[in-house]
Amino acid sequence: MKVTMEMPLVKGCAMEECVFNIDKSCSTRAITVGDGATPQCDTFFVANKHTRQKHLAGVGACKVISCRYNNDYDCLADNIIVGHVRSLAKCQTFDPL
Repeated sequence: MKVTMEMPLVKGCAMEECVFNIDKSCSTRAITVGDGATPQCDTFFVANKHTRQKHLAGVGACKVISCRYNNDYDCLADNIIVGHVRSLAKCQTFDPL
């Protein structure tokens, strides 16, 4: 069974060390943003190999309720960009209320 839904796309990702990053694009099906307080990409992780499958990544959920794009844990931005903030993978589209 396949589930099809609309969700904001991950337009770009600067976290080249992430297992899902292929040519500065996120290649997982969906990411989760936030730990409740900070807009980190919770799907980010480092491994010895990168994934081989290319997908258009979307934002499956956002746990940062202080972002103006958050509506009941869904992201309403058209798209997001994930980038470095110090050594963390953070949603750079985050816009505090």
